[in-house]
Amino acid sequence: MGGKNSAKRKKNGKTPKQGQGRAGTAVRNDNRGAHYERSQVVTNGSMTATTYVQQYAPVPTALDALPALPQEFTGRTDDLAFILGVLDPDRPPGGPAVAVLSGWGGVGKTTLAYAAGHAAQQRDWFTGVLLVDLRGYDPHPAQAEDALEALLRSLGVRPEHLPPPGAGREALYRSQLNVRQEAGERLLVVADNASALAQVQPLLPPGHHGMLVTSRHGLAGLGRMRTVNRLQPEDAVALLQAALKKNDPDDIRVEEDPGAAERVVLACGCLPLALQITAALLAQDPGQPLSERAEALSQAEGVLDGLSDGDRSLRSMFDQSLDRLSLQEQDLFRLLSLNPGPDIATPAAAVLAGQPHAATERILGRLAAGHLIERNPAARGRWQMHDLLRAYANEQAETVKARGRDPRRRYKQARTRLINHYTEHADAADTHFRPPGGAVSTRFPDREQALAWFDAERENLIATAHTTPHAGLHLGFTLGHYLQWRRRLQDHVVVRSLALDACRTLNNNGNEANAWNNLGNTLQELRRFDEALHAHETARTLHQQTGDTHGQATAWNNLGNTFLDLRRYDEALHAHETARTLHQQTGDTHGQATAWNNLGGALRHLRRYDDALHAHETALTLFQQTGDTHGQATARNNLGLTLQKLRRYDDAHHAHETALTLYQQTDDTHGQATARNNLGNTLQELRRYDDAHHAHETALTLYQQTDDTHGQATAWNSLGNTLQELRRYDDAHHAHETALTLYQQTDDTHGQAMAWNNLGTAYRGLGRFEEAVGAGRRAVAMLVVAEDWFRAGEAWGELAMTLTAAGADPVQVRDAWNESAAAYTRAGADEEAAASRAHTDSTKIPEEHPPVGDFSPSEESSEGAGTGTGA
Repeated sequence: MGGKNSAKRKKNGKTPKQGQGRAGTAVRNDNRGAHYERSQVVTNGSMTATTYVQQYAPVPTALDALPALPQEFTGRTDDLAFILGVLDPDRPPGGPAVAVLSGWGGVGKTTLAYAAGHAAQQRDWFTGVLLVDLRGYDPHPAQAEDALEALLRSLGVRPEHLPPPGAGREALYRSQLNVRQEAGERLLVVADNASALAQVQPLLPPGHHGMLVTSRHGLAGLGRMRTVNRLQPEDAVALLQAALKKNDPDDIRVEEDPGAAERVVLACGCLPLALQITAALLAQDPGQPLSERAEALSQAEGVLDGLSDGDRSLRSMFDQSLDRLSLQEQDLFRLLSLNPGPDIATPAAAVLAGQPHAATERILGRLAAGHLIERNPAARGRWQMHDLLRAYANEQAETVKARGRDPRRRYKQARTRLINHYTEHADAADTHFRPPGGAVSTRFPDREQALAWFDAERENLIATAHTTPHAGLHLGFTLGHYLQWRRRLQDHVVVRSLALDACRTLNNNGNEANAWNNLGNTLQELRRFDEALHAHETARTLHQQTGDTHGQATAWNNLGNTFLDLRRYDEALHAHETARTLHQQTGDTHGQATAWNNLGGALRHLRRYDDALHAHETALTLFQQTGDTHGQATARNNLGLTLQKLRRYDDAHHAHETALTLYQQTDDTHGQATARNNLGNTLQELRRYDDAHHAHETALTLYQQTDDTHGQATAWNSLGNTLQELRRYDDAHHAHETALTLYQQTDDTHGQAMAWNNLGTAYRGLGRFEEAVGAGRRAVAMLVVAEDWFRAGEAWGELAMTLTAAGADPVQVRDAWNESAAAYTRAGADEEAAASRAHTDSTKIPEEHPPVGDFSPSEESSEGAGTGTGA
């Protein structure tokens, strides 16, 4: 097929002589005056000659077949570089100059091939281009002999001189190209829209000629393969803008609302065809805002209706691809729309299809070869489908279900099989994360493999939890340990809420209290303490109503943790003592360990350090008895915090190092971050500042990995304290400012107060006394409001030293020391109060003062006992 701007070729042929045969004809008993080139001649009484190249009178050739590029063509830099690398005549030897571009319909393969052809011609790599449309996805695709005929005509062969379909036509095609190579020409053959190898193989050019093939299937064995993907969002916006301006240069809708433009292109899947259709529809309605078009395209139902302009339709293109599939392939394609998540593993797809694993994998491979699904590039054996194709698959599934009761029943059964697959595997994986002593499923050999399965299926599992109340109830319980482990707190609160809703919907009173308890734990992690308090109080009441002593113990324990976060320490102490007593009544050793551990935290906050030490040591012993390595890590970590308060820093260092090792053994990244940060605080007290600096930097990295903003704030604050000890006040200032910002993001007023205090001491180190005084006053004001009198005493002391260093009025300095002593007295810290009073008669900076390290909040890992049982 030639283009309309076919180049005229110079006449250099000869008039055929008498007796010269036409291609593919038989000439008998007369070969006088014939001219044969590369002919096979057999003579035995009569002669048969098959002529491959003849010297007929020249006819026009069509070697300038590439259409002009649309002005909206954009992006594709990497794709063009790849193709040009294949077509480059100076490329390294080792293969033909053939590139196969594959991708799903509408992704822009043809335009990319044209762009590559133009770019190659601009480099003078080719003297001409042959173009043939193989119509591979039409109801009647072009056959190879038809394509050869079109190409031979473009090369100047008259119709009456064409050999009949078969080897002769293919041989003539190669011969024509060989002759042109000998004449110093190099042609590029573009075979567009192929669907099968058989269409293309006879068209492969010999010698140094080049070829580009486009297909919705990956046609292996022809040349270098390249998958053409969707445009990048910025390139898609540029295409939309250029297409609109092509219709109206004054159309500025993209410039006026770039956010809506981005939503439009994302709804179009960054697919060039969808973008061009959308641009045409927008051009027909110049008053339509892009936000309105984006809203229309974002509707899950009918999205494909919005991607048709009358002449072009994305649905029609998908129909063509679907029609090329076998019945089994079509069936699985439709069934895949039932998967609630973004991708699917081969075993899950086999369950969905109700077919053996190997057979399903083969069909998935063929669907991927046709670009109706994609292999997940990040995980072997997982498959994904673009949103637009998913919408199409869902339409097709609905069409099949509308045929009658049997198809509807079949799809319902397939969906039920898939949900059961996910819930059963989730329950099996969860057994590796529950407290020791329970049965552990053999479906996963160890926790590592269970964790890997959870990681791979997380999005599918959360989506499945939304499908039915029973799925929400089951997964709302079984996903809890995993999501807590990975610190996926937003996902965690979603599934916990779904479990609670499911209990109410299903009138499952037995699990409603557990659901409230679990939701409260997650809300506590999200620092939504008032809501957490309500949840735990509700759980406690429900357990009391049913007489569930173990459930009451769990609720009291978690209620105590929430009281700790609310700084209501006396109430926390009472709650944990109650929990301990109830766990003792039920003989739950592990529950007792948890209660003792948390009780130690409450005692430490109440400055009852010896009692706290005993509580944590008791907890450690009980965790060892139950074989709970992670519980031992938690107890060791909290034991280290209490030893710090007792100024037993070597023992504290050992405790935090041991906790770190145990967290590493259990692969708890967040626990490692906590232990590292606390280890850094201890090293600071031991005056090992370089080691402390390294510990806090490592903690910060680990908190970032687990996406714990509050933990990052704590690590930044601790890091700043160490930098002050190293006299790196500029770096310390940056660290404390960062901590302050993060504490503000997490709405932690108490953390902000500590950051302000430490920021003030950094300012003091920099000699910026006015700012130091301002920061110190903000710190004391916030701590007084929080009624944290011990910290307020420390902050008043720091402010007094800042005022002294700034040369302030001695009266102000004395007042600050008096405020410090008064705050310590209210906290019951008589020794510290006496020290502050001793400074009231002096305006000198004391050589020893409460270290700024005290204002690095310690991370306290206190586990909530029990998260409910599976539904």
